[in-house]
Amino acid sequence: MSERRVGIGYDVHPLKWNRDMYLGGVKIVARAPDKEGLDGHSDADVLIHAICDALLGAMGENDIGHHFPDSDEQYRDIRSTILLQRVRGMVEAAGYRPVNVDCMIVAQEPRLSPYFSEMKKVLGDILGLKAGGIGIKATTPEGVDGLGAKRAITAMAVCLIETA
Repeated sequence: MSERRVGIGYDVHPLKWNRDMYLGGVKIVARAPDKEGLDGHSDADVLIHAICDALLGAMGENDIGHHFPDSDEQYRDIRSTILLQRVRGMVEAAGYRPVNVDCMIVAQEPRLSPYFSEMKKVLGDILGLKAGGIGIKATTPEGVDGLGAKRAITAMAVCLIETA
């Protein structure tokens, strides 16, 4: 019988003018002086960062910041899809495989549901999961706090891994 483990991840990044916005490996907003993207050392893809933390947590590992610290210049502006590929490699090296991932993005703007299919494709290709093995939802904070004031976007993820 295979061993199964559950992990949970969370991330938040502030919005910043003239910055790309990637979520789930998909470019949602292209860099422009009149556009806001997510600010961070990497591409600041909060959805992928939450998934990475969920996978790492399921293995009993330290978080994404421990493995890919923002003090290390090799990770400056790195695409988070690369980090997720590396985390999947860690999962497999530990003798596990992803079974499913379920995610929630909290953002006042932009409207994200039109991107869900593409996000599932990108994430599925990296994690070796079919679209049905990846749940993505989004909600708005209804104008409450910094998220509602359009100052940040956050994401949460839960994953299940099992021995390969």
